[in-house]
Amino acid sequence: WLKKLLLERCQRSHLPCVQPNPRSCTPNQVPTSHRRLSQRPAPPLVTMAPEKRVDPEDGQAYTYDELAAYYKGKYKKKAIEAYWETCTATKKSKKGKKEEPEPKAKGKAKSKAKAKAKAEPKAKAKAKAKAKKEPKPAGNFKVCVCGGAGGIGQPLSLLMSMDPNVKELCIFDLNVAMVPPAGVAADLSHLERKASVKGYVMEVGKKPIDFLEECLTGCDLVLVPAGMPRKPGMTRDDLFKTNADIAKGIVEACAKFCPKAVLGMIVNPVNSVVPAMAELYKKKGLDPMKIIGITTLDVVRANKFVGTITGKNPNYINVPVIGGHAGTTIMPVFSQDKVAATIDAEKIPDLDKHVQDAGTEVVEAKGGKGSATLSMAYAGARFGKAVLAGLAGKRRVECAYCKSDVTDLPYFAQKVAFGEGGITKVFPLGDLNEYEKKRLEEAKTQLKTEIETGLKYAESNELAA
Repeated sequence: WLKKLLLERCQRSHLPCVQPNPRSCTPNQVPTSHRRLSQRPAPPLVTMAPEKRVDPEDGQAYTYDELAAYYKGKYKKKAIEAYWETCTATKKSKKGKKEEPEPKAKGKAKSKAKAKAKAEPKAKAKAKAKAKKEPKPAGNFKVCVCGGAGGIGQPLSLLMSMDPNVKELCIFDLNVAMVPPAGVAADLSHLERKASVKGYVMEVGKKPIDFLEECLTGCDLVLVPAGMPRKPGMTRDDLFKTNADIAKGIVEACAKFCPKAVLGMIVNPVNSVVPAMAELYKKKGLDPMKIIGITTLDVVRANKFVGTITGKNPNYINVPVIGGHAGTTIMPVFSQDKVAATIDAEKIPDLDKHVQDAGTEVVEAKGGKGSATLSMAYAGARFGKAVLAGLAGKRRVECAYCKSDVTDLPYFAQKVAFGEGGITKVFPLGDLNEYEKKRLEEAKTQLKTEIETGLKYAESNELAA
């Protein structure tokens, strides 16, 4: 039997015959019984059919190669492999053959490419036993920083140039800025990022609407860290009048050249400037929700201070800050964060005050020679990143000051969702404890006066055509 087995193997592999004894044999020397054995047709090789799995996108079964070929170029190899693991394998029949799922309808039994062309594929990655959606490709947005050569503007421009959603970055400022905007643009253009950077300058006293057509046309996001700081002897009303006029010049240029862009305002006093500009936009027939006050720094500070007290990482702390962006109108809602909620109630008033006065602390620490420029740039970039992610189709939630109906005031800071087009949802305030309810009324009383200042300005002014 051993000889027969060896001969059969030799016949299949076409190798010289080898006997288990010293005698060798040639094909002519093979015994008759062995020749009959070798003349038998070799049994067909058994090959396993490639495994097929059902793609939940269209309910059809495909091999891994077919699935990978379709998604190639759209998603990374690891994401495709993870998505394959989430697909259900087709069941095997008793004979070992796989059963194909029946097509849903005659019209749907088409090729993979045609079926996929009807709907955008949603590749899912498996992480921690949970399927996650593969991120969409980075957007190619145009961003302008008005005041981009200033103390806040330069670091803000740096951070925005590093955002993968930014394809084109424009730096605009006046000729009296600490450095020329073209110099900032040249500096940033050397970074290893895809964004192209260009600077634009305007003389003091000129109107932005006459100079910013090229700069603003096609912009998706305009960040405005502009305006004058409050000087000794200057009242809050004086500061508002000066900065409102500066903001108005930029806003009317945006209304003409990029009316669909989101405008992030870092112009003090934000509580009055944002209502003024939003109402002017509304009078122009444009969407007032495009004018947004950046209050992100209050959230950043609250998260950091809570992390310091509790010893926790502030990256995993998210304290909503509602109300406004100055003094008592800044209202952190500590009870709505699981880490902050563990802090003793007796410490909350002091922590609340710490967040309100944080800006003053920085001014004093700088000896009156500067304000919170770096942290403000960081917060502004976080806001900008959320807006651009939303425009790219990835929903983001941040606190922001905008037109609102969550309270009896027409403008308020609260959580908002950013999506395609800008703000897509304004969230309610949520549950407040007794201390926070009291603070809310205090904040609203102060905020109401500051909003009215902005509304009066809008009543007596118009945006240029």
